[in-house]
Amino acid sequence: MDVKLPNLGEGADSGTVVNLLVKAGDTVTAGQGLLELESEKAVATIPAPEAGVVAQVFVKVGDKVSVGQRLLSLGGSAGTAPAPAAAPAPVAAAKPAPVAAQPAAAEAPLADLPPAQPGVEPTASPSIRRMARELGIDLAQVRPSERGGRIVMADVRAYIAQLQSKAAAPAAAAAEKPAAERVDFSKWGEVSKKPMSMLRKVIARRMTENWNAIPHVTQFDEADITALLELRKKFAPAYEAKGTRLTLTSFALKAVAATLKKHPIFNSSLDEVADEIVLKEYVHLGLAVDTDAGLIVPVIRDADKKSLLELSKDIEEFAKKARDRKVSGDELKGGTFTISNQGGIGGAHFTPIVNKPEVAILGLGKGALKAVVREKQIVQRMMLPIAISYDHRVIDGGAAARFTVDLLAAIEGFTEKDVTL
Repeated sequence: MDVKLPNLGEGADSGTVVNLLVKAGDTVTAGQGLLELESEKAVATIPAPEAGVVAQVFVKVGDKVSVGQRLLSLGGSAGTAPAPAAAPAPVAAAKPAPVAAQPAAAEAPLADLPPAQPGVEPTASPSIRRMARELGIDLAQVRPSERGGRIVMADVRAYIAQLQSKAAAPAAAAAEKPAAERVDFSKWGEVSKKPMSMLRKVIARRMTENWNAIPHVTQFDEADITALLELRKKFAPAYEAKGTRLTLTSFALKAVAATLKKHPIFNSSLDEVADEIVLKEYVHLGLAVDTDAGLIVPVIRDADKKSLLELSKDIEEFAKKARDRKVSGDELKGGTFTISNQGGIGGAHFTPIVNKPEVAILGLGKGALKAVVREKQIVQRMMLPIAISYDHRVIDGGAAARFTVDLLAAIEGFTEKDVTL
């Protein structure tokens, strides 16, 4: 039998082979890993759907493969009946492949599909609503064709076709760009080239989208973490005895979670279709992790309900999973606020980019000893640079200043009671 690439989930339809785990002649069991595939921000193992002997491998490391493409072929093992075929396990939460577009619909320009009236719930069957949720389609943007403004499958197909057409236009334009407009850097000396990885392409696209869509403002300040570091040093052994490390990031997550409860506007999102601000009752903190492949942001759920010990364990677990590229698609979703800590690398203030649809992000730099004035005396204190970037469509400067003041108070106000296990 031919083993084909299963549905990758998360709307992805392709990936890059990063590791082959078997070769022709190998005997495999049902569920055994055949190869590792990089898709979006995760590396996942593609399992064997049934037992057998690898007859031929059709791909190699570095190949880009699409859903439904042949990966390898399996034959029955000698003297042993193959195990019953099992459905290929999805790489992430599976969702149906995009519906094939009708030829006629693809000819209509996207501007001909006006959204539904604001505040009016689109009319569609439960099955179409479910499909739209799984594909990430906002039905308010789909032009209905049936009487009474009812959306049917043909309308969804037309909308998908036009989105695809719009997405393909920039690529086509780039492909047609005259050679004279491209810079040949080799004219001035030796160069080397390397292709952008799938992850780097995703980061580049999303950072551009975030920067272009959000009017950024960044608020800077410094937190006095002298006492906090003394607490960390005193209680670090107790946390290590529990199998984790008590770090500055642990305190930062705890302080941010508490401050977000006081300032819910920073824990919101802007619904640009309905012109509404969505205030979230939950606090799910994204933690930016620097990996060899690029920046990955797993999400720590319900951070406001967790102790320092629980947050410390989550931080270690997700950082490891991110660096091993084992973070699932679901673990990258649903964040309400992001923290990027560059202190372990160095540097001071920087301007982090808001991770849409969030409205704010905290950047932490490297703490430094500084001479500051305390009670009219110049003293030496460890000061932590902080930078809070926010979406100025949702958050005003006064709100940002108040959030910053309360965040500094939370960071500087930890006591032994907060840290004791």
